Amino acid sequence: MATRKSKNPLAPYWNLIPGYLRNRYFVTLLLFLLLMIFFDRHDVGTQFRLHATVDRLEEDLQRYDRLTAEAEAEKLDMEMNRERFARENYYMQQDDEDVFIIVDK
Repeated sequence: MATRKSKNPLAPYWNLIPGYLRNRYFVTLLLFLLLMIFFDRHDVGTQFRLHATVDRLEEDLQRYDRLTAEAEAEKLDMEMNRERFARENYYMQQDDEDVFIIVDK
């Protein structure tokens, strides 16, 4: 019986690769990192998008806090000066007075 040796045509190229890159643990670690960085559900791109969304929502929160404070100040002003508020916003008047609306251009 004759033994047949088949020679791998890629063997010369495989031997050009440094030993630590041919190590199966290194290859496994590299594949795992590639999977986690690019193909996982929580990959790097998703994390950047989530971080941008958190920043945008925090800015919105600050803006809404400012608008709420302004609205509360306006409400307090309206409660203190109901007559002035009614005259300015709803053009109310007493029976014996005339109201002139002056619009600045």
